Amino acid sequence: MCIDPELRREKSNAKIKGMGIACFEALPLLPSSKEVKLKSLDKICERAIASLLSIQLAEDICNEQDYEESKELFSILLEKYGVQNLLLEKEKRLFDGTYTEQDAVDVGWTYEAYWALLWALGLVEDISYPNDICDVQKAITTVGDRETKKEFKALCKLRDIEEILDMLDLHYRYHWATEEKRLNPKTEIKDLNPEVLMERRRGLEWLISDEEDWYEVSMDT
Repeated sequence: MCIDPELRREKSNAKIKGMGIACFEALPLLPSSKEVKLKSLDKICERAIASLLSIQLAEDICNEQDYEESKELFSILLEKYGVQNLLLEKEKRLFDGTYTEQDAVDVGWTYEAYWALLWALGLVEDISYPNDICDVQKAITTVGDRETKKEFKALCKLRDIEEILDMLDLHYRYHWATEEKRLNPKTEIKDLNPEVLMERRRGLEWLISDEEDWYEVSMDT
């Protein structure tokens, strides 16, 4: 059943207002499930694995670990899971040594976009209130405990498009509140974490976007 975007907005607005978070009730509608195409299970699984391995290299760079040693380890793992040719431009720079400090920081933060993918794949129970960082240990072992991409995919059951759009709609409206707070510090956002929220929205947006690179996905509010 296709949910009317206006009804979806009403539901999100009611939830947000009920939490005492600032709400712009007239924020534009997201498209309906008839207007978007969800990326395939294979594509989402591959992005999840490639992003996790890139994130771990980014973390090692930020923590000033031995770069060559880390690059060799995660390059081997990229090949093991068959995702070595599926890196985004920013991730590629981490592996070819042309990265900037900001690249490493940006990729490190995508733990949260990756976490949104795990939710969409049915491997995380709930991400409806982005107030804290993901469970990093679970984020790593969910892939790391599997020997192959096929084994990881076998764990996954992609959530229904309507459920994904519900979650995206909620994050889109949360994001407005956190952006508004930057302009008006009196705006109430409770304990939403703006960085966590933005990255989870990035992952959710990517799921229905025509873009392959999630850094190219529009994050307007």
